[in-house]
Amino acid sequence: MTTTPQYRTDQDVQREVTEELEWIAGLDLADVGVSVHDGAVTLDGAVSDLPQRKAVVKAALRVRGVTAVADELEVRLPDSSRISDSDIADAVQRGFRDSVEVPHDAVHATVRDGVVTLLGTVRFQYERRAARRIAEHARGARAVDSRIELARRPSAPDAAERVRNAIRRNAAVDAAHVDVRIDGTEAVLTGTVRSFAERSQAERAAWTSPHVTAVRNLIEVRG
Repeated sequence: MTTTPQYRTDQDVQREVTEELEWIAGLDLADVGVSVHDGAVTLDGAVSDLPQRKAVVKAALRVRGVTAVADELEVRLPDSSRISDSDIADAVQRGFRDSVEVPHDAVHATVRDGVVTLLGTVRFQYERRAARRIAEHARGARAVDSRIELARRPSAPDAAERVRNAIRRNAAVDAAHVDVRIDGTEAVLTGTVRSFAERSQAERAAWTSPHVTAVRNLIEVRG
């Protein structure tokens, strides 16, 4: 017996996003606003730190029917939690030194008004991602601007096919609806998927190519 997919209104999506946010430890829902228009979610208001801001966005992306998320949240630290820019910078650099994923002396941080700017060059995307994660978890950081670059890599004539194969191997992605083209060493992803989880997995698969230094993810979510 086949069933007709249930139509989901913006009110349905808004309610379920709000319910998903209730699972985030320490989040005061009274400080976060959720609005939905044609499946696109706008989040506004304030959260206590960057990890919580990231958790709110991820929670919204998990909800079926969400087609986009606009993050307009602010990080508002209590006066008692305010930390000097130099202390934040020291904490970030200490995190880099203690990490096995961030190459020694490859990434440096500057901080102004709680905004951490990351500069440097690394070989792999996972190293760049690790550096950003460390900065986001530094106590007192209000935002992170990552300007870390990837080292230049040679292009390859079969790079597009390699990326397609990597996406096909990922069980979480319906690869039949994803297309890949290579522009120099940039992978451009297009097509449609059913969820943001699929979209993210397709992008992660593209980053595994040794010939890719950038990924432009133009895949649309049609839940």
